[in-house]
Amino acid sequence: MPASPSTARAINDRLALRLLQQQGPLTAGQLKQLTGLSRPTVADLVERLAVSGLITVVGESGEQRRGPNARLYGIVADRAHLAALDVRTESVSVIVADLLGRELAAESVPIGGDTGTGPALEQAVGLVERVVKEAGAERLHTVGIGAPGLIDPVTGELRDSTGLPEWHRRLVAALQERLPRARITVENETNLAALAEQRDGAARGRDTFVLLWLGHSTGAAVVLDGTLRRGASGGTGEIGFLPVPGTDGLPSATDCAGGFHSLAGATAVTELAARYGLLAARVGPEGAGPEGAGPEPVAAELVRAAVRATTGAAASAAEDPAAASDFLDALAGRVALGAASVVAVLDPGCVVLGGEIGQAGGEVLAARVAERVARMSPLRTEVRAGALGGRAVLRGALVTARDRAQDDLFAPPER
Repeated sequence: MPASPSTARAINDRLALRLLQQQGPLTAGQLKQLTGLSRPTVADLVERLAVSGLITVVGESGEQRRGPNARLYGIVADRAHLAALDVRTESVSVIVADLLGRELAAESVPIGGDTGTGPALEQAVGLVERVVKEAGAERLHTVGIGAPGLIDPVTGELRDSTGLPEWHRRLVAALQERLPRARITVENETNLAALAEQRDGAARGRDTFVLLWLGHSTGAAVVLDGTLRRGASGGTGEIGFLPVPGTDGLPSATDCAGGFHSLAGATAVTELAARYGLLAARVGPEGAGPEGAGPEPVAAELVRAAVRATTGAAASAAEDPAAASDFLDALAGRVALGAASVVAVLDPGCVVLGGEIGQAGGEVLAARVAERVARMSPLRTEVRAGALGGRAVLRGALVTARDRAQDDLFAPPER
């Protein structure tokens, strides 16, 4: 059954807008060539989109011909403003961007574990308002939030998870109260990291892969046949609870201390480095890094230093190449336990080592993990180092917010 005229117009408009987003600015002639639409159809959609305020003339092409056919059209980037939040256990980071995803302002604030729920919410919401003002945005159209924990696949809300502060679960409501006109969505942080790595990073061009998050905590995101899989309760990829050899016991429903997290989380990585004599050279007493850095950046720097030492790029003679190599071998063995388990069940063909630790290990750690996975599984699996590190969550939240805003705005009303 052929599409109705209004449906056909909406399809054509979205196609043109996507091309302008990805390749623009473009002339009407270039849109005709790229879309395969007739000249009158392109002329109609250009006029329709211009009247709706979505595109405008931004210049002229370098062609010799002048006049209407040489006009370059581009998306009106400030037609809508977006915000992306990366909500960690003890911090919040915010980016405000325009409709094309161009970053206009960004800031982060620490929120201590002893901060009360009310003050923590005020700090987080106040940060968003401050960054919006700095970006020069009148209001936000869409807000994308990345947070640790389970997201209910039915309601889209952050579920009550043991170990997460109360202000996490109340943040969406607090933002909605202060930003009543904004569309606010929340997604698991690892899922957003996977979307970012697929769009702009190590998984670009792949429609099936698993991202193994190696940061403060551990997690996994599963993308199969181009679709992000969340599971019946939103818990697909909670690999921190995976029972693995080398732990003191089994994980419980409320504590993953006996699971994969206890082997590959940031604190465990720092402790492993200490066994090989690497800790004293890189961080201070009690595992504190420069200016009291948390476990994730400390662990990432230890892995980065070990990679430098093994590749002959050590910044200090105190970095022992043999000890560094042994440490990376031990870490790769731990990471491979989680990776091989995922491979055996899903056969994704590609595992991306994400998070700050995965990025810090680079191809050196990825190659060692791949070698060990190949010993444990007959399924051919490529292991890649994540390209975006900890910033992938923000990038993924921004991608999600931009896509949802464009889905809303790129559907002009019927005429």
